[in-house]
Order: sequence, then structure tokens, then C-alpha cells
Amino acid sequence: MGSKRLTRTMLLGFALAAALVTGGCSQESRSGDQAGQVSGAEQQLYTCGMHPNVIQEEPGNCPICGMNLVPIVQMSSAAPAPSSDQGERKILYWRAPMDPTYISPAPGKSPMGMDLVPVYEGEEAFGATVRINPVVEQNMGVRTAPVERRDLQQSIRALGRIDYAETNIMHIHTKYRGWIEHPYVHTTGQRVKKGDALLDIYSPELVTTQNEYLDAYTRVQNLGVNSSSTLRARSETILKSARRRLENFDISEDQIQRLAATGVVTKTLTLISPFDGVVIQQMALHGMEVTTEMTLYTIADLSVIWVYADIYEYEAPWVHEGQRAIMTLSYIPGRAYTGQIQYVYPYLDEKTRTIRVRLEFANPDRDLKPGMYANVKIETSPLEGVIAVPQEAVLFSGERNLVFISLGAGRFAPRDVTIGIESGDGFYEVKEGLSEGEIVVTSGQFLLDSESKLQESIAKLLQIRNPGQESLTNLERDITHDHREHGPHE
Repeated sequence: MGSKRLTRTMLLGFALAAALVTGGCSQESRSGDQAGQVSGAEQQLYTCGMHPNVIQEEPGNCPICGMNLVPIVQMSSAAPAPSSDQGERKILYWRAPMDPTYISPAPGKSPMGMDLVPVYEGEEAFGATVRINPVVEQNMGVRTAPVERRDLQQSIRALGRIDYAETNIMHIHTKYRGWIEHPYVHTTGQRVKKGDALLDIYSPELVTTQNEYLDAYTRVQNLGVNSSSTLRARSETILKSARRRLENFDISEDQIQRLAATGVVTKTLTLISPFDGVVIQQMALHGMEVTTEMTLYTIADLSVIWVYADIYEYEAPWVHEGQRAIMTLSYIPGRAYTGQIQYVYPYLDEKTRTIRVRLEFANPDRDLKPGMYANVKIETSPLEGVIAVPQEAVLFSGERNLVFISLGAGRFAPRDVTIGIESGDGFYEVKEGLSEGEIVVTSGQFLLDSESKLQESIAKLLQIRNPGQESLTNLERDITHDHREHGPHE
């Protein structure tokens, strides 16, 4: 009897254990099925930011443009729409997850067959303002920089060409007709000093003028003490007139005094160099007849030289007369010459689109020779305390200059600005449109500009829609269709 009861008890225990094992396996199997369903429902998809029709299950590159695919933020279609009665946010409209230009006032399916996702109050597009998911922002490589007040400066470098100073060039002519008896300067390039003899010349006019001077000088010397004052004044007037005529013929003071002292009229007189310099043109030959229109010598003073440099149009606002310049030459290493801008020419070379600048440099050692090339660095005056942004922050469309302002929390807004001059250290002066301390985008603006135009189009659609209407108007459908067919930029 006891053995039967023990046997029955053991059988009941085995049955209970089997039931527990079977139930646990069944529950585990159901849990695994649910996990698989959840995993399948939450599978991550990836798309291209420029081609939303490209969708893949794994990360990679877009087969059309080669851009990195970005993850799609999935929204459960099975979740019920929040109700305003429960104190939750209000749904403003519904949009296609892969085509933001497709919007609807009621839930449904997008043209791609995907469930429309709700846009809640506070998430709507405000004009051209862009809101970007932090993950997308990071993938886009968006970088920002503050708008700051700073000093802008530009260091202008140009190739210069050394030339004669035009104010230090003199042409030697005679003011009478004659013949060269003896030239003292025979070659081009010969150095002369002020007062050096250039040539001896015979001229009948000079001989006649010497005789007139000697006659007048002798008459004045022979006047006695008892001579009338009228006669003396007249004689001195004639003497001064004869002397002035010799001076007008460029006869030196020494030659006039020698003529008065010796009382002898010479056949030839000597032409004197007016200053130090180098003969850059020589036309005087022995025995040559000379007329007043002939250039016998051209002499240039090289103690000061000019340097011509060409600057580009965008550099013109920085260049002014009187600015300091540094010049170096490759064939005189280790030495720098200091000069200044003497003149900025008021016209532009139509072929090279450059402006010529003339600089002046001292040349006491005559090391700088006309025709040499030199490297010129112009030290411009800084533009102090101006609002400036990095050059890469500005988008130029031809009709407007645009920057994107970071509003925080992933929101960005376009802003029209008025640009001033460009500095040499990578900044633009901003005359209007920005304030110190604002944050501007310096990388990724083109994608932001694309998204901004898209958001602006959506905002226009929302503005023209009647709030009580249950479906999109024909105008909205046309605009939406146009965006789907041609894209937001065309």
C-alpha cells in the first residue's frame, strides 16, 4: 500500500516538471518571436541626403553621387496619434518621411508607399529656418565660428620693374645754331658730374654776343668820374643786356668772367652738364652741325629710382599714396630697400586687369639699375575695429551675399549681408547684416541652403492653405508635384 502511494507521488512529480518545462519553452519561444518582430520593425535604414529615393539597409555610399548615406530616423506607424485631449502636442500636418515637400492635413500614405509622419506644433518650418538632427549635422560636417570685431590688414606682394625717375632725366640742347668742335663725352653710359664739360661748340651767334658784351664792358670801364649819370646808366643797361644774353645761351659764370678778364673773344664755348648722372643717350659727334631742335645728350640722375608694380582690382582699396614699401632683389640677397608709394595711376589695364602703382626708392650706391626686376611688399594700413567673418562663411549667388546663422538646438537661418573689403588673413568686412557675437556657419552651407529653400517652400504652402480645409488645394498639389519632379532648386 505504501509502495503504491510512493509510486503515485513520483508520477505526479514527473508530470508537473514536464508541464513546467513545456510552458517555459513555449513562453521563451513566444518571447523570441516578439523580439524578432520588434527587431524587424526597428531595422535601421539609410538614405542619401541629395537623393531621397536611395534607401539601403546598410551604411555605405550613394550609387548616384557617392555621398555617405545617413541614417533615417524611423517613426512607428502603429503608434496612435497623440490627442490634444490628453494634454499632448498638437499635430499640425503630416508629411512624407522621404519627401518633405509632400504634406497632407490627414494621415495616409506617401507616393512612395510609406506612412506619413506627423509634424507637431513647435516643429513646423518657420520660413527659411532649417532644423537639423544632431547626427545629420555631424555627418554634414557643419562647423561654426563667431562674428567678431577685429583689425583687418592686407599684405600686398607684387613684381616690380625698376626704371629711371622721370623727374631726374634731362635732355641737353643748344639754343643756337652751330658746329661741334670737340666732344668730351663720347659714349652712352658714361658718368658725368655737375659742371663737367660736355662739348666745345662754335656758333656765329655766340661770337657776336661775346663781342657785344666786351664792347659794353669796356665802355663802362672807360667812363670817367665826370661822366653824366645818364650815360653811365645807359652803358650799364647795355652791359647787363649783353651778359643776360650769354646766360640765356647757357654760358657758365666762369666763362663770362674769363671773357671779361682776358678781353679776348673765343671761337668756341663749352657746354656744361647741369647735374650728376649717367648718359643714357648720346648724339653729339665731332664736326656735326647742331640746330636747336636736336637732342645732343640725355642724362639721368640715378640717385633716386622709380619702381612700377601692378596690383589686382581687389587689392586697390588697400593701396594709398605715401604707404611704406619694402623691396628685395634676388641678385642682391640679404638686403632690403625701403621706399614709399608715390602715385597710384587712375586707370586700369584692360588686358591684365591690374592697376599700376609707382614707388620711389633712394639709390645712393647706384646698386639699383633700371630694367631690373624686384619683389615688392606694400605695407598697408590696417582697418581697425570692424565686424568680420571668415571668408568661407559667405555664399555669393550673384544677386545676394548670404551667411547662415546658428540659432542653437540644431536650428539655422539664412541672413543677407553687405560685404566690404577682403583681408589677407581670410576674413571679410561686414558692413551690414551681422552683429558681434552671433554664430555663423563656415562649413556645410550649401546643404543648409538647399534645405532652407525646401523649408521656405513648405512654409509658403502652409500659409496659402485654408485651416478648415480637409485636403490640399490645387495650387498646393501643383507646387508639391513640381518639387517632386524638379527638386527645390530649379
